[in-house]
Amino acid sequence: MVHLMVTLNERYLRPLTLMLYSLLQADAEEYTVYLCHRGLTPAQIARLEEDLDCPRCQLVPVEVKEQFLEGMPLGHYPPEMYDRLFAPRLLPEELDRVLYLDPDIIVLGPLGELYRMELGDSLMAAATHVREALRRLNQLRLGMSPQGLYINSGVMVMNLTRMRQLQRPQMVLEYLEQHRRHLWLPDQDLISGLYGDQILQLDSWKWNMTERLYAMQPGRRERVGISWVRENSAIIHYCGRGKPWKGRYLGSLDVFYKEAEAAFYRSGRCLPPLEPEEH
Repeated sequence: MVHLMVTLNERYLRPLTLMLYSLLQADAEEYTVYLCHRGLTPAQIARLEEDLDCPRCQLVPVEVKEQFLEGMPLGHYPPEMYDRLFAPRLLPEELDRVLYLDPDIIVLGPLGELYRMELGDSLMAAATHVREALRRLNQLRLGMSPQGLYINSGVMVMNLTRMRQLQRPQMVLEYLEQHRRHLWLPDQDLISGLYGDQILQLDSWKWNMTERLYAMQPGRRERVGISWVRENSAIIHYCGRGKPWKGRYLGSLDVFYKEAEAAFYRSGRCLPPLEPEEH
């Protein structure tokens, strides 16, 4: 059994449907999926369950009513993005770990190896997409230790037992107040700034493949193509503002989203409508 956490609002129901569909097509594991939300209706959750129609996937709605960080900077980001930081308080006490995935993901391969990786005393495992110069800038900007890892928070294996031991909301609030003016991507900045030296680094090419990584290909002597990604990457993450379901997508990795979408429709099901963007 794999325990999976996602955070979302109604605008991400459509990509979440495809993310979970692709996961269940690529992986034979049984999944318990904790849907952390702040306003999904019972009808929307029932529709998601009906669309997936898979006995290996149990959906557990978790309505988040607590405002963990009063006065937190949001910008164009939804409040749900902070909820992953407080997974130990939202999820059942008996869980010792959880795999967190953003909804804007397509899964190409099994995730059991990722979920069951050895964490030791680390708080979590995640990938980084920043190179050395930006890593040093982030260390200065966020007051990180020299060993600190600046992560992408869209894919994380979270050591809930260890986080319950060490995490204190007051510490998060104090850090937020000290660094408020320097936060660019608030949730990633908070996680990296607070816990960067207690995070294991994942292989981003396998577990958090992005369009930018594919385009820039840092550290690669030979350029890799779509066939390589298909064979070697387990998770495609459409982070950033460009999303394949919005149209006018710039890049190449949207092919995997389109393939998952086509397979979903061939199965005789229909995706939820796209919600209008907030401005």
